[in-house]
Amino acid sequence: MFRLVIASAALIVAVAAGPLDSRHQHQQHPEAHATILSYENVLHDDGHYNYQYETSNGIAAHEEGLGAHAANGVYSYTGPDGVLYRVTYVADENGFRPQGEHLPTPPPTPEHVFKTLEQIRANPPKDQKDFSLEALDATIARLRQH
Repeated sequence: MFRLVIASAALIVAVAAGPLDSRHQHQQHPEAHATILSYENVLHDDGHYNYQYETSNGIAAHEEGLGAHAANGVYSYTGPDGVLYRVTYVADENGFRPQGEHLPTPPPTPEHVFKTLEQIRANPPKDQKDFSLEALDATIARLRQH
């Protein structure tokens, strides 16, 4: 009798699990079936390369560069909200720098920060061996861009 109860319980679990699995397969995200519409990948003897691809779900990308030294490119995709997002970027010795209308931007640098940096520039510390006016100027220029 106990074996019959266990066998019946196992049969009920198996029958119940079957439709759940098949329903899960049918509810799979449609992007799971995206296909590649175009693809190109070119590597030159001097280390320069470029690639591009586009998929059936609206993802597209293009990049060109030189080995592991520098690259620039663009990619786009449609977000869950239905909006087409586009990101352009440069990647080099200064890191990965993306740009896109949807990406957050830092707030403007307060004027008192610039005044302080200019005071430091006018009176550089004499006891700091690693102080660099060039680095300070680069920082000021970068902050002024935003």
